[in-house]
Amino acid sequence: MKDGILAEKGLVLLGCGKMGSAMLEGWLKRGLPANSVWVTDPNPSDWLKGRGVHLNEELPAEPAIVLIAVKPQMMGEALPTLQAMGNGRTLFVSVAAGISIGTYESILGSDTPVIRAMPNTPAAISQGITAMIGNSKASDAHLDLAETLLSAVGEVVQLEAETQMDAVTGLSGSGPAYVFHLIECMAAAGEAQGLAPDLAMTLAKATVAGAGALAMQADDDPSQLRRNVTSPNGTTQAGLDVLMNEEDGLAPLMKTTVAAAANRSKELSNG
Repeated sequence: MKDGILAEKGLVLLGCGKMGSAMLEGWLKRGLPANSVWVTDPNPSDWLKGRGVHLNEELPAEPAIVLIAVKPQMMGEALPTLQAMGNGRTLFVSVAAGISIGTYESILGSDTPVIRAMPNTPAAISQGITAMIGNSKASDAHLDLAETLLSAVGEVVQLEAETQMDAVTGLSGSGPAYVFHLIECMAAAGEAQGLAPDLAMTLAKATVAGAGALAMQADDDPSQLRRNVTSPNGTTQAGLDVLMNEEDGLAPLMKTTVAAAANRSKELSNG
């Protein structure tokens, strides 16, 4: 990992479940020395125990970054233990859903640089996307450092305001589950047309994965890619006539789906 400040001053990972483990694996692969990482986790996995990091040891007084990856319900117990690092030069980066920057400032101090980030589960294979936003104390250098850290598990985008985080949660945070369900539905539809279950699932998975990869790599936008495979009065057009129905097709359904998830994110943040 390029930034020497992490190796020099250390990085603290609070919580190392699936997301924390995915990020840690990415950092170590990028060259961050294991002895520059401190992990606090009450139930460390066997994988974590074999990484060579400082595990559940006394933390450095002023690490470069504390990355918070515990479940939101554990925050009240875990965060106060880090108060001594607040209001200083340590950057706090949170990937815990539903916890506002204001909450961190109230516990750690208003002069604490804080960045809130929302990754998604494809981070486990370094194919995630993370959106992030910092508070007024988070400098451009802090944002660059956080982006370096979070890019270990995929793409990183910066938001203009924290209020956008609920929409991000509804779209990319919860979005992988929508795609997984799309695969389920496509496979079931293939079965209904006479395909064996295993074959239908293989076709559905490969189709969604391949189309996603093409959308990421092609110069054309998804609308043009759709038109490229749609012959007038052909089979694809027949299917799209159903899927693109303005009243009960995919577009209004997806709009309602993302809105429901975003609204729930707001409720949790305010709870």
